Amino acid sequence: MTTGVLRNPDFLRFLSSHVANELGANISRVALPLVAVLALHAGPAEVGVLSSLQTAAFLLLGLPAGVWVGRMRKRRVMMVSDLAKFVLLGSIPVASALGLLTIEMMFVVALLAGVAQVFNDVADQTYLPDLISAAQLTDGNAKLEVVRAGAFLAGPGVGGTLVQLLSAPRTMLATALGALASVLLLSTIRAPDKPPADVERTPLLRGIGEGLAYVWRNRLLRAFVASSAIGNMCVSGVLALSVLFLAETVQLSPGAVGALLMSGGIGGLLGGLTSNWVAQRVGSARMTWLAVTVGAPFGLLLPMTQADWRVVFFALTSIMISWSATLMNVGQITYRQLVTPEQLLGRVNASVRFMTWGIMPLGALMGGLVAQQVGVRQTLWVLMAGRLLAFVPLLFSPLPRMREFSEARARS
Repeated sequence: MTTGVLRNPDFLRFLSSHVANELGANISRVALPLVAVLALHAGPAEVGVLSSLQTAAFLLLGLPAGVWVGRMRKRRVMMVSDLAKFVLLGSIPVASALGLLTIEMMFVVALLAGVAQVFNDVADQTYLPDLISAAQLTDGNAKLEVVRAGAFLAGPGVGGTLVQLLSAPRTMLATALGALASVLLLSTIRAPDKPPADVERTPLLRGIGEGLAYVWRNRLLRAFVASSAIGNMCVSGVLALSVLFLAETVQLSPGAVGALLMSGGIGGLLGGLTSNWVAQRVGSARMTWLAVTVGAPFGLLLPMTQADWRVVFFALTSIMISWSATLMNVGQITYRQLVTPEQLLGRVNASVRFMTWGIMPLGALMGGLVAQQVGVRQTLWVLMAGRLLAFVPLLFSPLPRMREFSEARARS
């Protein structure tokens, strides 16, 4: 059973913009650090700074972005942010060709592109309810997750091939063109770009407080944030140690390491493809609850990975974690879009993103520090055991007793 969301021409245009944007962004995951390493001979510390600057904007501007986006037309925000990314990322191959590229310029580009992405993300999740009906939200979010997972899976391989064929700086042109293609596709959407809901222009600090307060007052939103924060903190620690674990502790070849790291993308793709099917059969709320409870135990297989048949433990864990995370994302995003008042949705989305993503650098740092003291494999046991606790906040929420999130909307 489908909701017919793919028969909506405007949604198809919106989905196509995601294909262009996500593929370009995932090519950049490989190309941007390779520009620093191959073209500028950057060291580990500089590459680490470059990586952190790409996500620093979520901590610096995540909360105020929700208020500012609420004062603007959502599609216009996405188009301007994509256009900014086109200019910023496109400046890298131009500067390289002119002999002007420096690591300091790369830092500035990474930070500003991250700022543009913050605004794009907040507007993106706030815009979907304007484009499709409430009954189509689960299916629509699932289709967007398919695109994200597919790009995550294919992007690094495409990026590596392009770097080999064109050079790293020239490959950045492909990421810039992806952002430009997104602008052009968004411009073809025929549905009116609704005027901002925050007509009273709520003061910044008050607006931030209202978004955080709404999340805190809603028992299920509060539980989702706590659960996601626990899961993200532990998984970010695992991700930070994965290459080191596979290459040095398990002692696999670089090719095997790369293949295993791709398995998470397979899980995300499967999650996006199956989430609407699962939601139609058991209910959107039950799907979200099952995603947390069924996927968590598989994490305990990962620390048992060895350079023999047990190498499949890493792949199986990555697939199940990504599959369950995708179902969880589809469910909780749909719930937010259903129950949050239109004028607060941007602020609520920004508040959730700030709290659940802001914890990830801490998780990565914690994983590295603990591994230095007790060893990589032992740290993975700690992190995966900690991830099991992610279901606890949801256990004491209304979620286990719900079938459909539309029930909550009817009561709100």
